[in-house]
Amino acid sequence: MDPIKVDFTGKGKGSGGKNMVVIPPEKSVLKLIICIIGTAIAAALAFYIMLPPLNFKAAELYYYIAVVIASFIALVFLTSKALTHPEYTPYVKKVSIPPLIIAGVLAVVVVVGMIISSVVFRARDYSDLIKVDSNGKFNVDIAQTDFDTVPRLDEDAAANLASRAMSSLADSNLVSQFTVYPVYTQINYKGSPVRITTLKYANIIKWLTNRSEGLPGYIIIDMANEDTNYFKVEEGIKFSPSEHFGRLLKRHLRFEYPTYMFTNATFEIDDNGNPYWICARIDKTIGLFGGRDVIGAVLVDAVTGITKYYSNDALKNDASLQWIDRVYSSELIVEQYNYYGKYRGGFLNSLLGQKNVIMSSEGYSYLALNDDVYLYTGVTSVTSDQSIIGFALINQRTKDTVFYRVNGAKEMTAKETAEGLVKDYGFVSTFPLLINISGEPTYFMSLKDASNVIQRYALINVKQYNKVKAIGSSLGECLENYIASMKANNVRVDGDIVIPDDEDGKDNPDIEEKTVAGIVDDIRSAVLNGESCYYIKLAEGQAYYSIAASDSETVIILNKGANVKITYSSDAAVIIPATKIEILK
Repeated sequence: MDPIKVDFTGKGKGSGGKNMVVIPPEKSVLKLIICIIGTAIAAALAFYIMLPPLNFKAAELYYYIAVVIASFIALVFLTSKALTHPEYTPYVKKVSIPPLIIAGVLAVVVVVGMIISSVVFRARDYSDLIKVDSNGKFNVDIAQTDFDTVPRLDEDAAANLASRAMSSLADSNLVSQFTVYPVYTQINYKGSPVRITTLKYANIIKWLTNRSEGLPGYIIIDMANEDTNYFKVEEGIKFSPSEHFGRLLKRHLRFEYPTYMFTNATFEIDDNGNPYWICARIDKTIGLFGGRDVIGAVLVDAVTGITKYYSNDALKNDASLQWIDRVYSSELIVEQYNYYGKYRGGFLNSLLGQKNVIMSSEGYSYLALNDDVYLYTGVTSVTSDQSIIGFALINQRTKDTVFYRVNGAKEMTAKETAEGLVKDYGFVSTFPLLINISGEPTYFMSLKDASNVIQRYALINVKQYNKVKAIGSSLGECLENYIASMKANNVRVDGDIVIPDDEDGKDNPDIEEKTVAGIVDDIRSAVLNGESCYYIKLAEGQAYYSIAASDSETVIILNKGANVKITYSSDAAVIIPATKIEILK
């Protein structure tokens, strides 16, 4: 049992101004040194796990310091045995005073920082985060749409196609070792809009057995023709968010750039197909914590881990970096545009008069223009519920922003209109994409079935969404119907519109129709949105093939045990949409 040591100096003060007896534990100096060493170890471990930027503008740093201070106080409490010896509690309190003072000072810094960064006092600064050119001319800036480069897929449909590309690994016995990394970055690659994603290890065991070779490659999904390809990286992708320890991308960046703050990294490839991570560096430009903005980017070679930092000026003007498409994240530029729309008249105006207060609509999509990726979002008045007053195009590499004044339907209204045209089938629309058809701002949408397979296309006029609209089972048919609708409603039509030649599957030449033959083992039916649908399972196989009665009357008289041939194009789901069913003799 430790001997009781009493401090009779009177320096310790208790509550109410009374003297407090401070009893240090035996070997208190040694124990204090042990606490300091233990805290240093805890701080190193916490830094390795939390990876906070060593930057007082980063909230993560304050959380980290709080963990370190709590670790020190906990170690002092444990080494002094204050839990079983309450007489040592005053000693613990005394030793904890310096770190608590540090915590108090930092708390004051945080509070003051939040106040001086508040939008209440800095509304104008928030509105100036993004510069908007409000004189955009749609017919001048947005060229007549080339349907060979129009993205027809959204991220969900791209994910559906990406899973098929994993079959390319079957011959190498690696298909069970990796899965698709579930982030699909839209970029321009060799003149085409594509979504790109890398792979990730299936689990920690698969990481242990494959980490020396790295991830074997990446997947590209062409958004215009639905072509999906897997590309092998000979040296293997060694740095990614699915790695661990020193090769974890976030940790690799933190040790290379300890004071930098980053947004989420995006995966891109250069013109030669070499994989990189684009890691945008951000700064808080308003007060201590406000006004997030990109001030540069670190490029990380996904194979070697070699990093290089580029300023915003270099990213905008260096010709060798023009292949980079995504520096500003979609969330950041939408946030900044909403600051511009809400606070350009001051903070009080955003709450009371709301004169000229605008905001982005419910979502956004992407356009490929001049070899860059532009975020598109509708712009609406805060008092409007169904219409837009225009739309904004924002370059995701440079943040150049142009506003185009167009009155018409919001994206969600157009989406509901398109789905209403095929309500009997229950198809779901992709988010509307803004295109130019004969000088008319037009929403383009793909209509998908439950398996994320595109079944129809829709075109809805932004200005006259109730009248000028069309659907089609092919893009060419949809465009022809839309032109007819424009003419019927006295909308001028230029003679240079090129109708895509996509009949008989020419629209998607890389998607081959497949057939399977066998004996019907099970038949089920259901009525979906007024349409009779049948589900056929063959004796060999677990999948069900679905088809509507209106697409194949043969299915109505089909019996169990019949010998059939089924034609289909998508096999990425348990329920596979069929295009044709024939009864064999």
